[in-house]
Amino acid sequence: MHVTHLSLADFRSYPRVEVPLDPGVTAFVGPNGQGKTNLVEAVGYLATLGSHRVSSDAPLVRMGAERAIIRAQVRQGDRQQLVELELNPGRANRARINRSSQVRPRDVLGIVRTVLFAPEDLALVKGDPGERRRFLDELITARSPRMAGVRSDYDRVLKQRNTLLKSAALARRHGGRSMDMSTLDVWDQHLARAGAELLAQRLDLIATIQPLADKAYEQLAPGGGPVALEYKPSAPGEAHTREDLYEQLTAALAESRKQEIERGVTLVGPHRDDLQLKLGQLPAKGYASHGESWSYALALRLASYDLLRAEGNEPVLVLDDVFAELDTRRRERLAELVAPGEQVLVTAAVDDDVPHVLSGARYAVSEGAVERV
Repeated sequence: MHVTHLSLADFRSYPRVEVPLDPGVTAFVGPNGQGKTNLVEAVGYLATLGSHRVSSDAPLVRMGAERAIIRAQVRQGDRQQLVELELNPGRANRARINRSSQVRPRDVLGIVRTVLFAPEDLALVKGDPGERRRFLDELITARSPRMAGVRSDYDRVLKQRNTLLKSAALARRHGGRSMDMSTLDVWDQHLARAGAELLAQRLDLIATIQPLADKAYEQLAPGGGPVALEYKPSAPGEAHTREDLYEQLTAALAESRKQEIERGVTLVGPHRDDLQLKLGQLPAKGYASHGESWSYALALRLASYDLLRAEGNEPVLVLDDVFAELDTRRRERLAELVAPGEQVLVTAAVDDDVPHVLSGARYAVSEGAVERV
């Protein structure tokens, strides 16, 4: 699978831009702040319905514009599809596939798949648990696009349940009458059902990606491992089947109910879990050096790529200004590993930041212009 044409309107810094793309390596080169990352960010948005740089859509719309358009022509074997997203901050986004308007934005998931390497990846190792949960859930959705619906259902139920708990906590603090909490039982069931599905997918993913991550780390830093991925649930237990996970979550919610009412927030569930990354016998966070942390983050991305490639369509590899962050040894090793990819999109401030093994098309990006050189 590869993108053959990218078209943007009022996305980030671009009033309008058209970029033909070929298989193989394409590098976007130009000074910082000229819009290189905006191009690959748009491709990534089609794959995940989110940005790797910001948490909301508003910054993606060019200042003064009401909406932004991302449109891409995608080839998969002999099949071509046109996918389009209209970003409307404060309102519902809209989507079209092959000019049809009768689709939801999440229906485009799976048409474009990406694995993105970026400076922000260091947060996978050094950042808070939310970064690692996002890594797991985006990869789960790339493997099975239907999981976008499960994630959406979980987030919706969690929001409703937290609203009820917050109201109960406020009433309790202000000495008012105790609220009728019978509806909390219903929300518990919904939360446990969606949560169990999400947990089952996460646990399966970790078991599958573990040996791939260990292999990738050895390729990047020979003799520096092994690495291990260990899931840390907020609901204690050893369950793995969906039904057992449902029972485990239901019991944990019941046990923590008193504390949750006191604090006004849901304290157990996938939204409170973490993925512990271990290097040797120690947690990488707090113990790994800067170089080891970079190698670990890159290994997770390489493992994601190997997994998706083995399970179906090969994803587009996106390397956003990542080579400038790496020492020469890691730069060359990473370049050699990704060079055979069906489509590799690279951004760099100068040509020298792009390793020679990544030869291919070059675009100069400057002051909103994207020109092939």
